[in-house]
Amino acid sequence: MPSDFVVRPIGIIHSCYPEKFGIPRQPGLVKSATARLEMLEPFNHLEMFKGLERFSHIWLQFLFHGTVDEGWKRTIRPPSLGGREKVGVFASRSPHRPNHLGLSAVRLVRIAREGRQVFLDLAEIDLLDRTPVLDIKPYIPYSDRLDDAGDGYTKPFEGPAVEVVFSKGVMDFCDCYERKTGRKLRELIFETLSLDPRPASHRPRMGEYGMLFWDVNVRWRVEQGVFQVIGCEGTGEEAGE
Repeated sequence: MPSDFVVRPIGIIHSCYPEKFGIPRQPGLVKSATARLEMLEPFNHLEMFKGLERFSHIWLQFLFHGTVDEGWKRTIRPPSLGGREKVGVFASRSPHRPNHLGLSAVRLVRIAREGRQVFLDLAEIDLLDRTPVLDIKPYIPYSDRLDDAGDGYTKPFEGPAVEVVFSKGVMDFCDCYERKTGRKLRELIFETLSLDPRPASHRPRMGEYGMLFWDVNVRWRVEQGVFQVIGCEGTGEEAGE
């Protein structure tokens, strides 16, 4: 058996999350989070996807490319334990893994061909922009969903964790942005921030934060447990800059 394997990306993700900060910690938590998977040669032929349109969800195997340079760790502090308790890396979904491989079940919206290019439009994602995808498999409910599986140290998802409110100026910006691009920016901001994307160590604090959604820099303030979205600024042509 060879000691090393060469893995070749089959596609690249174009995600609504250009930066690591704020990405949902699991797929399916933010329904408005979308991405487009651009297939690379020689994997961009429609015949390779024949029948995949019959499935509502797919598995993506991918590379945590944003953490490769940081190396891997034997133990980590998972957010679900408040960042206070360590567990083994193999008892976690941390990106700091020996081979930096990730696995996500995402919604398949459509398979599109544009010219010679093939794209998969995806929703409910938890993927960083420019993520290399290594493989695609259909999600099969009767075998992939295990009704008697235990949660371990994690807690069942119980919906939004914090209240999110928008200023009038931000709502106007989001409405204008959606008319220009078709992207549901307000829904994406609301769903992402309601999960409290801050590191566990920051959660007791009040203060001002910011993150990128597509090409829009969004700023919000935390006061008395309420997330107040106070500003949106476009950084590219699609945002009107």
